[in-house]
Amino acid sequence: MADATSSSPSRSPANAELALPRSDVESQLSSLLYDLSHRVQAAMEHMLKMINEIDQNSSDVMDDIKNCKDFALDRKRTLDEEKEHYQKAAYTVISMLNNQVISKGLILTALFKFLGLSSY
Repeated sequence: MADATSSSPSRSPANAELALPRSDVESQLSSLLYDLSHRVQAAMEHMLKMINEIDQNSSDVMDDIKNCKDFALDRKRTLDEEKEHYQKAAYTVISMLNNQVISKGLILTALFKFLGLSSY
């Protein structure tokens, strides 16, 4: 049975030389975990910074969109008012021209009747 123990892979002299003491393994693992936790923390801080920048940029874009929308609505209102003003002016001119044509037509009709030229 002594042969079985000596031929065991965990007890062989080659493995004994490669094996590190438990405290060294724990120290390396602890160091690795410490380094990893710092890297994760740095990555999370970087992501938080990027999220804050994205939120700020998003807020700025939303403000710009609101300002553009307000400007467009004001411009539309102004253009609608100008359109209404020009339409009223055009209707007034058309009405004046119609009245002149009607008045001139009535005057000409009366003149033709007076002159005895009622056929015109």
